[in-house]
Amino acid sequence: MIRRGRLAPSPTGVLHLGNARSFLLAWLDARARGGRVLLRIEDLDGPRVKPGAAEAAIADLEWLGLDWDEGPVFQKPRLGRYAEVLADLAARGLAYPCTCSRRDVLRAASAPHPGEEGPIYPGTCRGRWRSAEEARAATGREPSWRFAVPAGRTVTIRDRVAGERRWRVAEELGDFVIARSNGEPAYQLAVVVDDRDQGVTDVVRGDDLLPSAARQTLLWEALGARPPAWAHLPLVVGPDGRRLAKRHGDTTLARFRADGVAPEELCGWLAAWSGLRPPGARCRPAELIEGFNTAAVPREPVVWAGVGPAR
Repeated sequence: MIRRGRLAPSPTGVLHLGNARSFLLAWLDARARGGRVLLRIEDLDGPRVKPGAAEAAIADLEWLGLDWDEGPVFQKPRLGRYAEVLADLAARGLAYPCTCSRRDVLRAASAPHPGEEGPIYPGTCRGRWRSAEEARAATGREPSWRFAVPAGRTVTIRDRVAGERRWRVAEELGDFVIARSNGEPAYQLAVVVDDRDQGVTDVVRGDDLLPSAARQTLLWEALGARPPAWAHLPLVVGPDGRRLAKRHGDTTLARFRADGVAPEELCGWLAAWSGLRPPGARCRPAELIEGFNTAAVPREPVVWAGVGPAR
């Protein structure tokens, strides 16, 4: 079987060092096994999508030395496909309309018991409405749609980087949103439908998305398909231990390009962080393909101290 990986930037801003490292390792994972690479632009994040950001992301990836065999493909033209899948899940009783606001969830009796990503949805609307039309008529709100997590279901994944992980999904994560009240699919649904339709066999991404692997496994099963092989990477973080962001200064590839940093130098930083080259090395992505294995990737976060390939 030919392996198929993907690079999936979201055009909500410019790529930073953390994004670049994840994309480099995803690309290497596919190329080292003779696989194919898909470029997908995940442009469903509504008003956060910035004009020109998709083109900038593509330019940054090319500058770094990454290529792809298919794409770019965009999510916006696939809205009809997502709606089709949502309708099927709803018809089978696997999804339900929800009129709860974020404030409602926070105020719910069970909400003080936080999950990994905030309050767990208490199931207020589960079984409450027979249709979106009924929910809308009764509340005056446009409903979102949630996936009905089976009671007592445990999901176990064997991640190629993070190892074996297990979740009691209903208790630890709860019923999750798969379509927003504006009619657009949420990340969890869109990414599963895309990966399934596009034949993706391997997903390499940051370990902040580990809980999403549990949710997405349930969606893959609901669609009658096998989930991809997961590899969740420790993040690039600031000195405060938090995920790299604007609060840590300008770490965008655009900034380093403007400062005259060569792609070989920046690729060397990413390779050093990932256990592929010693600090100070300069390289191109193609030089890292031979012998690449996710087993070499360090299991602790990379700490960006503001200069060069610090750990």
